Amino acid sequence: MKLSDEQLRFFEEQGYLFFPDCFDAEEMAVLQAEAARVLAEPREEIRREKSGVPRTAFAVHRYNDVFNVLAHDPRLVEPLEQIFGEPVYMHQFKINAMTAFTGETWQWHQDFPSWQRFDGMPEPRAMNIALFLDEVKPINGALMLIPKSHRHGALPDAYDDLTTSHPGWYLKPDVVSKMAEEGGIIAPTGRPGSLLMFHANMAHGSPPNMTPYPRRIVYLTLSAVSNHLRGEQQRPEFIAHTDFTPVRAGAPDALRERARHAEPA
Repeated sequence: MKLSDEQLRFFEEQGYLFFPDCFDAEEMAVLQAEAARVLAEPREEIRREKSGVPRTAFAVHRYNDVFNVLAHDPRLVEPLEQIFGEPVYMHQFKINAMTAFTGETWQWHQDFPSWQRFDGMPEPRAMNIALFLDEVKPINGALMLIPKSHRHGALPDAYDDLTTSHPGWYLKPDVVSKMAEEGGIIAPTGRPGSLLMFHANMAHGSPPNMTPYPRRIVYLTLSAVSNHLRGEQQRPEFIAHTDFTPVRAGAPDALRERARHAEPA
């Protein structure tokens, strides 16, 4: 999948791109079934909410064949190769599960400051790609973004907030308020198969999910190969990968073919 000049200009200005219904129902059915299997496993790569329900499953492409196929999908790989002008490697692959009724808040944050601080990533030449596994509604913990916030760069003016089960480095309210005055706040919604790409310095977060509707999203973080990690990493390898081998785009219909030969759920 190649981006148009107009899409490239929009990304540079706004910091994100959204593609509704990028993956079809057949592809999503097999991904949904495999995600349910993964999140039910007692693996060390799965972090949990205070209630014990899964919050994030890391490195899923390494122990699940279907998600490994997804990791090479040209709809995910090619746009980033185009933006960075070089091959990309997988910095992180995860499923975030905003569980029905109990999904907790993700406070406002930028990703690159953590990648730089904890992983040794030199520059924000990496990007998140979010594939909706479930329908993302305005009411079930939709991911919120502040357009144009990537233009502020990586902000050290942040604080540790331990109010959720995921300790992190979160932006102060006055910083978020200033960003929102400039760019507003959006919450892209859509059916399973919708695709969101956003800049490494984009401010984003999610409210809790108090509805009966789960909101699972697959996140790939792809980084320019020249932007590989330096120094000693502070997080487990399954969170911040140290294999900088370029991710090669696979066949356009590989996931669909895998779906047609999948075992029944």
